[in-house]
Amino acid sequence: MSGSNSSDASFAHAASRPPETTAAAESPLAFTVHSMPSAGAAMADAEAKQLRTGRWKMLSVLLVCAAPVIASYFTYYVIRPDGRRNYGELIQPQHAMPENAMVTTLDGKSGPLDEMKGQWLLVSVAPAACDETCRNHLYLQRQLRESLGKEKERMDWVWLVNDQAQIPADIAPGLAQASVVRADPAMIAQWLQPAAGQALSDHLYVVDPMGHWMMRFPAKMDRKSASQAKRDLDRLLRASSSWDKAGRDEEIVKP
Repeated sequence: MSGSNSSDASFAHAASRPPETTAAAESPLAFTVHSMPSAGAAMADAEAKQLRTGRWKMLSVLLVCAAPVIASYFTYYVIRPDGRRNYGELIQPQHAMPENAMVTTLDGKSGPLDEMKGQWLLVSVAPAACDETCRNHLYLQRQLRESLGKEKERMDWVWLVNDQAQIPADIAPGLAQASVVRADPAMIAQWLQPAAGQALSDHLYVVDPMGHWMMRFPAKMDRKSASQAKRDLDRLLRASSSWDKAGRDEEIVKP
C-alpha cells in the first residue's frame, strides 16, 4: 500500500544515514557544551594573583628600605676611594647580636641586649676587677667617641662585664657616659670572638646599629695607634650617614 511504501522508504532513508547524524536529527538539543569555570576556581585564581602581587610589593618595599644600608656598606667595603687599608679587621661574615640575650646594669636592672641596637657601639669585654688593659680600653673608648665631634651621638661606648664582682670605686666616676652591663660569658663568646692566640678582653669591637659585630681592633691597642682606629670610625660613620641617625627609640638604662 502507498502508506506502507512511504513508511518503508522513510525507514530505509533513516537507516542509511550515519548514527551520529541520526542522533543529531532526532535530538536537536544534543549540542556539545563546554562547562563554565566554577565561581570557587575563579575566586582562588584571583586570590593567588593578589597574593603574588602583594609579595612583590613587599619585596620592593624591603629593597627600597635596605638600599641605603647596602650602598653604605658597598662604599666602605668595596669602593674605598682613598685606597687606604683598615686598621681594624673587618669581620666576614658579620655576627648578629644573639636573640633573647639579657644583660644587667650595675644596680641590678635587667633588660634585653638588643635594646642597644640603633647606635654604633664601641665595645670592650673584661672582668669587673678591670686590669691595666681594661682601664686602657675604657680610656680609649671614651676618647675615641669624644674625638668624633658632632657625630659622637651616633656611637655609644659599652663595657660588657663578664662576672659578678664589684667595679673598682676609683674608675666608677669615669663611666658616667658609658653603658656598663653585666653579660653572660657564654653569650658574649657566641657574639664576639678574639683573634687567634688572643683573649676576648684584648680587643675593642665595633658593632653596627643593626647589632652586627663587623670590626675588631688589634689586640691591646695603645694611645698612639688610636688615631688609626679613629680614622676607621670616621669612615664608618661617613659611609652610613644616609641611613643612620643619632639616638634610638629606647635606650638601655645606664648606671
